[in-house]
Amino acid sequence: MTRLAIILAGLLWLCETNAIAVPSTPPAGAASVDPSLVSVSIEFFAFPGYTQLSGTNTCLANLASLRGAPPAVRIGGTTQDRATYDPNLQSAVNYTVASPADAPASLTYGPSFFTLASQLKGDVTIGLNRQLNNQNNSLSAGSRAKQSMRNLFAIELGNEPDSYSSSSPIASGKGWSQSADISTEGSWFTEMAPTLGNIFQGAVYLSWNTRNLVTSIGSAALKTIKTISRHSYPQSACGGSSTNLPDLMGHAGIVSYVTQYKAEATAAHGAGKKFFLGETNSATCGGGGISPTFGAGLWIIDYVLQSALIGTDRLYFHHGTIGNCAYCWWGQNAVYSPYYGAVFVSEFLGTDGAKMAMLDNGSSDLAVYAVYSSSNTPLRLLVLNSEYFDGTGTRGSASVSFTGLSTSSGTKQAKRLTAPNATSRVDQGAAVTIGGSGAFGTNCAKTGNENTEPVAVSGNALTVSVRASEALIVYL
Repeated sequence: MTRLAIILAGLLWLCETNAIAVPSTPPAGAASVDPSLVSVSIEFFAFPGYTQLSGTNTCLANLASLRGAPPAVRIGGTTQDRATYDPNLQSAVNYTVASPADAPASLTYGPSFFTLASQLKGDVTIGLNRQLNNQNNSLSAGSRAKQSMRNLFAIELGNEPDSYSSSSPIASGKGWSQSADISTEGSWFTEMAPTLGNIFQGAVYLSWNTRNLVTSIGSAALKTIKTISRHSYPQSACGGSSTNLPDLMGHAGIVSYVTQYKAEATAAHGAGKKFFLGETNSATCGGGGISPTFGAGLWIIDYVLQSALIGTDRLYFHHGTIGNCAYCWWGQNAVYSPYYGAVFVSEFLGTDGAKMAMLDNGSSDLAVYAVYSSSNTPLRLLVLNSEYFDGTGTRGSASVSFTGLSTSSGTKQAKRLTAPNATSRVDQGAAVTIGGSGAFGTNCAKTGNENTEPVAVSGNALTVSVRASEALIVYL
């Protein structure tokens, strides 16, 4: 759908549907929400460095306080398949790079790596090496992880094997394909499970379909799999590829994009496995120019909710090389614009949110959601206007009227997430705020005040206005 078509569809929808009836109970298509729906992935070699950042524990704790459960953390990525476990290494990791901005071509890691991981509050998934075809080494590492980590949730064996080739050691001099990968995943899982348990995260694919693994790996290996992981990046910044912020954050585009994973989620659930977007973010190769922006924060909100609606149980947003990571939420003495989106969607879901539904038709720039309690009572509404505003010209605005409220009159409260424009970057001095002046300091501690604004209720209805590139939560 072209950008013009999306705008016209949105105008038509607003004209035809100037009022949205809020269902008194979760409507058909509502999704259950995992308390750790918004989770974090950290690049393997960089993980010990993240434990030294002042913002890491605070940023994670902020999200935990909003959801009532800590975000899960997956430690893995490209460098897990470059890593060799050394049980005698005194440091957590050891490697050499020409520049601090680089990722190492090879590295070793020791027992203290797992000691650091054991200190995380939530579920932790550890990614181990399969590409180098040293099963004994990965088994030794997995055994140490199991011994050291009470919070160990799952173990990955290999990262994005769809990027391996016939020259990869795991291919053993033969050709490489998805069927070859499924065969080696199955053999590694069944051979290592007697020691490690049925704890494996299967697939870990970027481009291959995870259904093929679920349906063909065999019953013995399937029993050892705890979760299925798919990696997802809507855009690419690799090799000079161009990225596009309006396309990233547009609501209709997000609705369309996530549908590709619905059948995979259904297959995983049919096999009794959780389905995760086990590594995801805005664009590959660090994210490019779109990723540190406020628009990427708005994308996170919509992308998280749409992913949940098609059956994704958790999304793990990837964090890469410290100091060279456009899509990271925090770094060295810095918190970035996308983090505000992660916080805002977490506040919308809340500690009491059990089910969530989309109330718009998915064809325009305007996204509308409702979250419900475990007793099926509507708790909060979210309106996100994904119309792209770059700071030039007149900033558009959309009004939405909600009817069918249980309250006939009075006042409700709303909280607004805003910034000067979609390209606003906190690291460049832009004022991204929640509730008027709420923000986060360099160590991720809250600053300013998050205030609400009154919304009048009359005749069991209320109306809100949300500007282009802005979002609003209404508390019912």
